[in-house]
Amino acid sequence: MKHFKALLVLSLLLACLTSFSLAAPLAAALSCPNWAVGATYNIGDCVTYGGNTWICAIPHTAIAPWAPIAGNALWTLNGPATSIWTYPGDSLVSYLNINYINKYYANAGDWPNNSTNWVSQGPCNPNGMPSGPPIDGIPTLAEAQQYAASLTNSTYFQQVKASIATRDNSIVSAVAPLNPSNPSNVKRVEQYLPLSKWQYYFSVADPLYTYTGFLQAVAKFSGFCGDYTDGRDADALCKRSLATMFAHFDQETGGHSVEQYGIPEWLQGLVAVRENGCPGGASCGYNNDCVGNPFWNNVWTCGKDSSGNWLQYFGRGAKQLSYYYNYAAFSEVLYGDANLLLDSPDNVATTWLNLASAVFFFVYPQPPKPSMLFVIDGTWVPNADDISRGLGNNFPTTIQIINSECQDSPTKAAAQNRINYYRNFTADLSIDISHDNMACAGMGLFSSASSAAIYIYWDQSSTPYECELVNYQTPFNGLIDGQYVACVEHFWDVTLK
Repeated sequence: MKHFKALLVLSLLLACLTSFSLAAPLAAALSCPNWAVGATYNIGDCVTYGGNTWICAIPHTAIAPWAPIAGNALWTLNGPATSIWTYPGDSLVSYLNINYINKYYANAGDWPNNSTNWVSQGPCNPNGMPSGPPIDGIPTLAEAQQYAASLTNSTYFQQVKASIATRDNSIVSAVAPLNPSNPSNVKRVEQYLPLSKWQYYFSVADPLYTYTGFLQAVAKFSGFCGDYTDGRDADALCKRSLATMFAHFDQETGGHSVEQYGIPEWLQGLVAVRENGCPGGASCGYNNDCVGNPFWNNVWTCGKDSSGNWLQYFGRGAKQLSYYYNYAAFSEVLYGDANLLLDSPDNVATTWLNLASAVFFFVYPQPPKPSMLFVIDGTWVPNADDISRGLGNNFPTTIQIINSECQDSPTKAAAQNRINYYRNFTADLSIDISHDNMACAGMGLFSSASSAAIYIYWDQSSTPYECELVNYQTPFNGLIDGQYVACVEHFWDVTLK
């Protein structure tokens, strides 16, 4: 024992250079199943491959390149297939990159990471598993970032990313009508939408919707009414964007009653700030996924009220933002923190976020649908599949993005309302739409063959220590810097350095 302790420091160093093999095991018979492609292996699983037995060091599903061979960090060599490890007391081993000292005689099955026969002596090195390409081990932070960049470097993806860029909230909070320091896109909006016109368009709006709040919402998203460097007319496109957005405001939150308000319906927008009947209604929760859905719950957690009940995520704001995962996604874009709106969802009704959520919806794509901004400004170019479905760079296509009302034939009333309101706003803003395609009835839905069908969310890959882009929403947004690393660290339980 004294001799062993005297050499402990040297032994710990040597243990890092070996793998589960400092102490010589006593030979015995061992039968581990053969390694198999497609099988799922967990930490501690034993397999036979190439005349040796191997212990799984990292959970994974086996594919051909990751057979248990020397240098593959997924597996730890356990010894010849004809032997089994058996250690006397005080044996020192390295297992799963942790050093262990054996307190008692240990036989097969007494894995050092889950047996009281072993005492952990800490990591072999301060960086955990060795770094390197994913096939050999955990990637470095720089390698992960470089890999993510290689998956998101298409021209269209980068155009989308630029279009949803946001400004710091300190800049946004300083925005005020006619402030000389207002960002350029805000000044462009003010040129065509002064306070007097806002008051004309929304004279019966809920007082929670304010002109200053709208200007701040525009300031947050620099791509809305932003500049173009390729010859497109930024002023004309800004006016079309305003007309499009306001027409949808009217349908989503309008009063829809000439008798009640005494003015045309197109001037009755922004009357509703919360979903009809909410809060309090039986269908106002939108929080069924707050429990029992590990895909979301392990990343985003719904807020609770003082009684311990889940908060409600019913429709709020000019675009009626709904469902807790959409509140979380919006909160991450605005603040870099999903919890801010998960814990205070009514801020989407009572603050400038009631309009920022609408601008967010306007500039963000919903693949296979493009963003409404890209439909209006022509960045999205429909392909043959889109054209065959009647989809194009026109206002009715934005209706399909919102709720596909244009797929009905004849045109349903709600869709016709939107078209009528759009005609009203374009006329008032002096926009010529005489050559626009306004056909709506019978339009097809966007499909996976659309030119807008890009993947913008990260999910766990079958490749160890990687995530991949997918065509469904996840908590990890590929359009936000740092989300790839967050995805890898979450699903593979590592910290990239």
